This record gives sequence, structure tokens and C-alpha cells, in this order.
Amino acid sequence: MANPGAEEDHLARYRSPLVSRYASAEMAFNFSERKILFPLQSLGLAITDEQIKEMEANLDNIDFKMAAEEEKKLRHDVMAHVHTFAHCCPKAAAIIHLGATSCYVGDNTDLIVLRDGFDLLLPKLARVISRLGDFAEKHADLPTLGFTHYQPAQLTTVGKRCCLWIQDLCMDLQNLERARDDLRFRGVKGTTGTQASFLQLFEGDHSKVEELDRLVTAKAGFKRAYMVTGQTYSRKVDIEVLSVLASLGASIHKICTDIRLLANLKEIEEPFEKDQIGSSAMPYKRNPMRSERCCSLARHLMTLVLDPLQTASVQWFERTLDDSANRRVCLAEAFLTADIILSTLQNISEGLVVYPKVIEKRIRQELPFMATENIIMAMVKAGGNRQDCHEKIRVLSQQAAAVVKQEGGDNDFIARVRADPYFSPIHKQLESLLDPSSFTGRAPQQVAKFLKEEVRPALIPYQSKMGGKIELAL
Repeated sequence: MANPGAEEDHLARYRSPLVSRYASAEMAFNFSERKILFPLQSLGLAITDEQIKEMEANLDNIDFKMAAEEEKKLRHDVMAHVHTFAHCCPKAAAIIHLGATSCYVGDNTDLIVLRDGFDLLLPKLARVISRLGDFAEKHADLPTLGFTHYQPAQLTTVGKRCCLWIQDLCMDLQNLERARDDLRFRGVKGTTGTQASFLQLFEGDHSKVEELDRLVTAKAGFKRAYMVTGQTYSRKVDIEVLSVLASLGASIHKICTDIRLLANLKEIEEPFEKDQIGSSAMPYKRNPMRSERCCSLARHLMTLVLDPLQTASVQWFERTLDDSANRRVCLAEAFLTADIILSTLQNISEGLVVYPKVIEKRIRQELPFMATENIIMAMVKAGGNRQDCHEKIRVLSQQAAAVVKQEGGDNDFIARVRADPYFSPIHKQLESLLDPSSFTGRAPQQVAKFLKEEVRPALIPYQSKMGGKIELAL
């Protein structure tokens, strides 16, 4: 049973946590009901300056309560606002929505919102790339154990591993830029996309219809409009938009999964604040909650692309209305979710903590086995027989592996090599043969070249928006 007065209590009604808990104010506003379209100038029609001025003066004068009442009565969202706007603009009431259709308002507004959504996301993504680039540069030379199949493999560096993350994000940056720049305006197309109503208004003057389409498109800040549409712009556009956002979600999920695994290894941790509680039951825990949040929301983001895929596939002829409710949810949620995980990842990347001693200890556990080929080569140069040396090392390495796996001891392979007179010719070389930096190949050089030639140039358009740190509200 509902509590009395529940409609006044915001805690008594479901609110999307994307808005109420996580989203930035800018992205939340971008998908709010206050994001409105502009009035049109005329091309020789009987529209007075007084009517235009009246509409301009009332652009922000929106009676949402009246609009809700009108929509309840009319069962039509756009016409509800047309009636509400006409109430504020009695002199212009006759020409509001002249020649237009609901999708002229709705679809054109959606395209503006999608474009502006990209404009909010792109600088955030650039900031994440920049922060991770600084981290990669700082740790370009720090050797760390590489993993394939999550099994110990050859060494890499902390900075090089971070560059793998950055490379994926740079691809996402390019994809978001392309999707943003590929967006066109629906423009002035009419009920089924033929522009018939506008051709009638201009008494058969095709040039004026084309000029109106061009003027409205330019007024909205677009360089191009779609040349052909049905009642709506093609819903494949929404597929393209949400595909690049889903791909961004996959990148962030991978990055934050790596961070969670590294936190378990105690090699790298996300920021952990002084009074932060990792677990209500286990006070010692430092759970990677930020990275877990990113993974959780990234999974939601990746699934949202299924909505426009299915919607586009079932649009009948010039349009059917079963797209509307679905798009209200999936488009907004995709941008809000991407906004949240980018802000969270920026916060993570600005406070990553590295534990070199733990990293070094793990390397020391695995490096002796990796160094066997170096030891064999050194023995051959000292006059030894490769086959004899290989057999000696095989026996000693198996003995050392048994100590590690069966007894839980440290890897004592090098101690066994030192104790064996056979290897006396290279005993003095063992330290240099075991220098971790000699096992990282060109990783440091790759980091420097990648940051210089690919990453930094990609961030140039966003240099004026690189400032500011992210502090998470929750």
C-alpha cells in the first residue's frame, strides 16, 4: 500500500541511478526535458516579426505541468507542447508547427542531443587518455611480469601494459569523433519525407524548400542534412551511435578488469581514500570498487546496442511508432552510462598506486626460469656444450619447481646454479643475466614512440579542456 504523500517524496519513487546517483549535471541536462528546439525564420511566408519575437521571448517559458495535462488529454507529446507553447504565444499560435510533423521536432532534437552528447563525452575520453599517458610515461621502464592465459609469460613494463589500454581508448576516440562528424540533421522533410507540405506552403517553389532545409540545418549547427528520410531519420543512425559507445564500454571493462586483477596481485591499486571501507565484514579489505563499478556499468552499456539493432530491423516502410519508447530509454542511458564510466575511469587514472617491491618480488619468483636460455648462451660462449648445459638446467629447474609447487618455497633455481661447479665459468655473470630490464625488449622505446607519435597528437584538439580532477560523489 502506498504511503500517504508518496508522490511528494522523491525517495518513494524509482529514480534511475544513472541520473540520481552517478551522472554529471551536463549529461543529465542534455537528455532532460529542457533541451528544446529553436523557432524557424520564414522564406516569404506570412509570418510577422512580432510572431517570431513572441516565440523567442518564450523559449524558456515552459509550463511542464500544463504540457503534462495536455499530453494526458491528447495522448501526443509533441502536440501537447505545441498547445502549451501556443498558450504562451497567442499571436504566433497560428503558425507554430506550420507544415511540420512530430518527427520534425522529435528527430531533429534527438540529433542535436546526440551530437551534444558526443561533445560532452569526447573531452572526457581525451582526459582519461591523457592521464593514462602520463602514467605510462612515468612507468615506461618499470619491468613487470607479463601474462598470457593469465599464466606467467615474458616480462613487459608497467608503462607498456598501460599503452595497451591507451591504444584501445585511442581507437574509441577516433570512433566517437567519426560517429559525431557523420551525424547529419533530418531537416525539413515532412510527414513521409517527401517535403510535400513545405512544397505546398511555397506554392511549388522547389528552390525555397531546399533553401529552408539548408537554413534550418545550418541554424542547428549541422553541415549536412540527410538527403532522404521517411517520417524519421534512418534508425541505423542510432545503431552507429550506440555501437561506438558499446565498443567504448568494452575497452573500459577490459582496462578495469586488468586493474582488478592487479589489485589482487597487490601490484597496482585504484585510489583508496583514508576513511573508505572496503568491506563491512572484513576491515582489512581494499576492494577495487571504482573499477568494479566501471565493469558493472560497462556491461549495461554494451547491451544497449541491441535495442537500436532490433528497432531498425522492424521499422515498417516510412516509420512505425514502436521505436519511440525504446529510444527514449536506450539513447539516453547509453550516453549517461558512458559519461559515468569515463568520469570514474578518470578518477581511477588520476590516483593509480604502484607497488614496485611487490612487482619485483613476483619477477624474482619467475625470472630464474625465464633466464635459462640466457644462461645456456653464456655457457656456450664460455666453451660449454649446449646439450650438456640444457640437460643440467632441465634437472635443476625441475628440482626448483618442485620446491615452489610441492613445498611452497621460494624459487631456488639460481642458488642451485651457483652451487653447481659445472656453471662456475659464468657465476660472476649471473647478476647481469638476471637483470629484469634485459628481458623487457623494446617496451620502454615503444612507450615513448607511441605516446609521441599517436597519443599526444590525437589529444591536440582537446588541449583547452584537459584541466580539472574528478572527485566522485559516491
